[in-house]
Amino acid sequence: MSQSIELVRILLPEFLHSEADAAAVLDAAHELGVNPVHYCVHRYGLGAEAVFARAAEWAGLAFLPSVPFDGRGSIQVRRLDSLGGIRSIRASLDGREILFLAPGFDEFIGLKAHAAAHPEFRRQTCIVPAAAIPRALSSVSTEQLLDEARGRLSRRWPFASAGLDLGRRDRVIFIGAMTLLVASTALSACSSDLCGPAVAGVLLLAPALFRLGAVATRPAKESQLPPLSDAELPIYSVLIPLRDEAHMVPLLRRAMTALHYPPEKLDIKFVVEGRSEATVSAVRDLLADPRFELVEVPDARPFTKPKALNYALPFVRGAHVVVYDAEDIPDPDQLLLAAAAFAGDPGVDCLQAELLVDNARENVLTGLFAGEYAGQFGPLMAALARHGLPLPLGGTSNHFRTAALRELGGWDAFNVTEDADLGVRLARLRYRTAMLQSRTYEEAPISIDAWMRQRTRWMKGWMQTFIVHNRRPLTLFRDMGWRNFLAFEIYVGSLIVSPLLHATFLFSLLAAPCLGVRTLFGSNGAGLALALAVLVLGYGGAFAAVFAGLLRLGQRRLLAVQLLLPLYWMLQAVATIRAGHELLVRPHFWAKTKHGLTKLERSVSSARKPEGPATMAESPPVHQRLERQDL
Repeated sequence: MSQSIELVRILLPEFLHSEADAAAVLDAAHELGVNPVHYCVHRYGLGAEAVFARAAEWAGLAFLPSVPFDGRGSIQVRRLDSLGGIRSIRASLDGREILFLAPGFDEFIGLKAHAAAHPEFRRQTCIVPAAAIPRALSSVSTEQLLDEARGRLSRRWPFASAGLDLGRRDRVIFIGAMTLLVASTALSACSSDLCGPAVAGVLLLAPALFRLGAVATRPAKESQLPPLSDAELPIYSVLIPLRDEAHMVPLLRRAMTALHYPPEKLDIKFVVEGRSEATVSAVRDLLADPRFELVEVPDARPFTKPKALNYALPFVRGAHVVVYDAEDIPDPDQLLLAAAAFAGDPGVDCLQAELLVDNARENVLTGLFAGEYAGQFGPLMAALARHGLPLPLGGTSNHFRTAALRELGGWDAFNVTEDADLGVRLARLRYRTAMLQSRTYEEAPISIDAWMRQRTRWMKGWMQTFIVHNRRPLTLFRDMGWRNFLAFEIYVGSLIVSPLLHATFLFSLLAAPCLGVRTLFGSNGAGLALALAVLVLGYGGAFAAVFAGLLRLGQRRLLAVQLLLPLYWMLQAVATIRAGHELLVRPHFWAKTKHGLTKLERSVSSARKPEGPATMAESPPVHQRLERQDL
């Protein structure tokens, strides 16, 4: 009997009854392209500790479930990005230096022969499970990991971080300019002066015309991408940042275990703030499943989602990585489609899945939120991708090539809308982003207070992004090109000020006449034409995008509630004012959104693995990437 067959039978004695059974296990692991040890761990429910302990005993070596660091001292990891793949480490145990190993299948066979020939090697070597070594390194490299999480972007791309490049002077100037624009528009609207409304009109009409164009344009034909076989699929990492969300862990477990992907090639990491003790405990209860790992983030500022993601990035083992939020339920085939899309177009570096609200019928607010998402992630995002314009990422269900994400510097740990910044940085450095034809279901805030906290944070993050990237406008222009530069300035600028301008125009239309004030709406000629254009095109473009998105999803029952959009925009104006205040007094404060408050049942689909081709929205050809150091 060969040693390979013997080792497999040692690992799975309760499942295998003959050499032929063991040979079948080896053939299955080889066909899948995975190490037989990991195949045994994932396919037979024994757990990593049991499998590695049996292999260690067979090889004549000691076994421990973890590396027994005493917590004193620290280790500097030379290649931090390879932390998740390190499989050996030296540590002191009872006064002796021990080599701790997490070998693969062939390595175990070689270790057995070496240990038999060198008895002293047996006294100096100990086997541990594969996850034990990165976990041990994290416990003694905390400061290095924190420094990387907070400073990697600034070192990789100077002048690109909201932590170092968002001084009080810049914030005051921005808020002052925004206030001046809105005030001049309000004063001009109460006179016959066209200066203020003309500037406001550009910020409102340009996006409105784009919305109308996106709705009127026939969707691009989806490119057909052949699915990958299980053997061709790469390791796929999933990052799930959590804070004070123990109650969401059962839903996440169901959603992640429903994913159609070979379990040996899944690397699912719950990234939990260490001070969230209940959440840490809830995740630890899941770790018997070898697909799941816990990355515990130290209690250190800034307390933001991007800092937590950056802290976990060195542990990522996959060729691709996706971020899911606490309330996310992705389509079960989403990773398969993303892997096929990346393989089918090597020029694409980021994929954004479509986000949908599954508690839209809970109340009026969730219905309006669902309409907003339907318009944004339906016709608008598809049009942006089709024209090669900067794509505003959704903060979740962002799929990346891991190498590209690391080259980008990861996330900005100090930007409270990290997806906004990363979408702009992708465009600046000429990385391509495309839409993935797959959906992730989310929970909309069900109360005004929760919605306001979330929207205030979003608006503050867009303000941070606008300021940081405009600190050197000529460099921004050279990086992005004139089309993307104008798209960024108008799109992001309008996103920030349009709620306030909407409130100004609405006041001019409704309140001023009642007060006897003569406004543009009561004037003749150019003033009236501009006012009507802003009203008709501005409101029409927004309504058209929302209605088109809902009709595309077959959600006709939500159309009537969208008539309340003007009131919804007034709420956004309040959130924008709050965001401006927070930008001045606490720019890096992260207002946490509470999830799991919906009273509607949220089910996890168990749709079977698709057999048809994957699809990805068409996007323009790859551009030359920039290697700038002054982003």
